[in-house]
Amino acid sequence: MTLRLHSFPLSGHAHRARLMLALLGLEAETVDVDLRGGAQKQPDFLGLNAFGQVPVLEDGEPENPVVIADSNAILVYLAGKYDRSGQWLPADPAIAAQVQRWLSVAAGQLLMGPARARMVKLFSSPFDHDACRQVATQLFHVMERHLQGRDWLAASHATIADIALYSYTAHAPEGDVSLQPYPHIRGWIRRVETLPGFVPMQKAA
Repeated sequence: MTLRLHSFPLSGHAHRARLMLALLGLEAETVDVDLRGGAQKQPDFLGLNAFGQVPVLEDGEPENPVVIADSNAILVYLAGKYDRSGQWLPADPAIAAQVQRWLSVAAGQLLMGPARARMVKLFSSPFDHDACRQVATQLFHVMERHLQGRDWLAASHATIADIALYSYTAHAPEGDVSLQPYPHIRGWIRRVETLPGFVPMQKAA
């Protein structure tokens, strides 16, 4: 088995994949992609992901690997292939639907809110910071209410839904989005961080 993760240290999307690999106890070669230098727009990388985004996972020998682009797709792939317990992507239709709901949130409100607010502050991305912070606040109010009386987002145990939401939520303060008003979210963050095998995302300097 050969796993290669094309990544960027400050990307929350890439951290999702790296965290899932670690939680499953999987070793992977990490290939850092120079996003600031535009490496993600070069032909070699576009051959892996036509959208020019990290992360990308390669699974198999270099001559003929399975290539999975998109962080949420990587979570689904890793859980489906390597998690024999069935914990991370449960087969029960009702729970699976809840997992999918939160994956959609990760690709929607989480991206448009805390992720983009952080991109403005760290990378001077051309988004409306106030609008991003407003989306983040609305999302965190929903998550805070949802986490009252429960430990995890989609099931009675951690699933890929929690991994998909963790990185940009935990690092929201880097985008000037405070987590102080949300004790249930902060408790959930701590629970994720105590999962066996947890690895943190690099903090911005």
